[in-house]
Amino acid sequence: MFENGEEQGPKSTFTTYMAEGDQLFHKGEYVKATESFSAALSLQPGEKTCLVARSRCYVKLGDAESALNDAEASLKDNKDFFKGLYQKAEALYTMGDFEFALVYYHRGHKLRPELQEFRLGIQKAQEAIDNSVGSPSSVKLETKGAYFHKPIGVRQKHFIHSHKKEPRQHGQKMPKRERTAKQLLGELYSDREYLEKLLQDEDLIKGKIRTGERVQDLIEGCISYLDTRTEFWRQQKPIYARQRDRKLMQQQWSRALHKPPSDPTRHVLTILEEIDTALSAGNAESSLKKARELMKAVRGWTEGVLPNKKEVLGNLHSCIGNALMDLGKMDKALNHHEKDLELAKQGDLMDSKSRALDNIGRVYARIGKFQQAIEVWEEKVPLVCSGLEKAWLYHEIGHCYLELKRYVEARDYGSRSLVAADDISDGKWQLNASVLVAQAELKLGNNKASVLHFERALDRAKLLHDDSAREAIQKALREARQKATQ
Repeated sequence: MFENGEEQGPKSTFTTYMAEGDQLFHKGEYVKATESFSAALSLQPGEKTCLVARSRCYVKLGDAESALNDAEASLKDNKDFFKGLYQKAEALYTMGDFEFALVYYHRGHKLRPELQEFRLGIQKAQEAIDNSVGSPSSVKLETKGAYFHKPIGVRQKHFIHSHKKEPRQHGQKMPKRERTAKQLLGELYSDREYLEKLLQDEDLIKGKIRTGERVQDLIEGCISYLDTRTEFWRQQKPIYARQRDRKLMQQQWSRALHKPPSDPTRHVLTILEEIDTALSAGNAESSLKKARELMKAVRGWTEGVLPNKKEVLGNLHSCIGNALMDLGKMDKALNHHEKDLELAKQGDLMDSKSRALDNIGRVYARIGKFQQAIEVWEEKVPLVCSGLEKAWLYHEIGHCYLELKRYVEARDYGSRSLVAADDISDGKWQLNASVLVAQAELKLGNNKASVLHFERALDRAKLLHDDSAREAIQKALREARQKATQ
């Protein structure tokens, strides 16, 4: 909401750090995102949403313990905070505690049954449990006295410890367990083999590193970690299951390509709704997968089967582009949104064209190409009908002008956004537009006008109970008043 600059407010506001962390997370820069969220928490300790956001970063970084600590902290005052429940389940799942993860997925699903993320969590946790202990019929329990021979619910872990395995002779087949490990570890398998070779160097393993730790312990610890991850990945989806699922999916799509569903339009709408639900729930990967699968099927259908085929394909390009944006893959996202625009122009589909221009502009703005964003969004302006969309679009164009230091245009578009927000009495966009105009006026040296707009923005922040915005605006307002009295 604020431009980075001393006159407009502190760089170290909670909102700024949160926005920065979100952007870094979507770019895949999880370490930097963690630092931003930590800085935000230093300003508002215990803020639930921020704790969940940092927990997501820790999961991506493989630090499941820290992820679990943050998730539990977010649940401290409200045990029913569904985002915290989901993140706790994700952390437990990453740690390999599938049973406990399943419990929290179920708790979240009970509170928010409409969210697909909990349903998917239940499914993957249950599959992981089944993969690690097998089906109930494969487990034989023996009773001796008052105790079971093997405790129920304890997973059998078979880590691969073969530090001193015999080398294979030329032409000898690789053992099945080793082939499985190679498939699961991928590129890391060669690293594991290299570590095993290092263990055979007796002079090397006797040495110590600067911290005093033995080289042998360090190497064996790395191998043990890779073995643990191998087992974890095997439990999530064993190789045979992956091959089976892939063959099954190929068969299903083959049937779909040659024999479309009885009501293709309804089928497409149902899948599109699932795609949108997954994206809204923050599951961009699931959304992307569903969109790509549906696109593959639709491309195999004729115009006779699906009369609005081009419109559907454009919509799917839009869905794929939005999912890729959430995953931080901006170049690929831009490519799909441009294909959406091309199809919209071919079919003279104004709504689709407006959607594509909207998304292309958002990609350009996200990667800092503000002039290109402005050009695309200004092309969209004549296509906008609703007051809410006008308020948003004018504000975004104005903000891009502000980034380019073209303050007159920034103020003009901020004013247009404010008029549109006033017409629909939307407090959020009245707040955003007022701040934009105030920033532009301050840069232009119109200090008194800047004060008036900051004051209006402050009133809106109070009505909306937006404490973070209120604090930032108050500081910016003090600075504007000081300049106005000079």
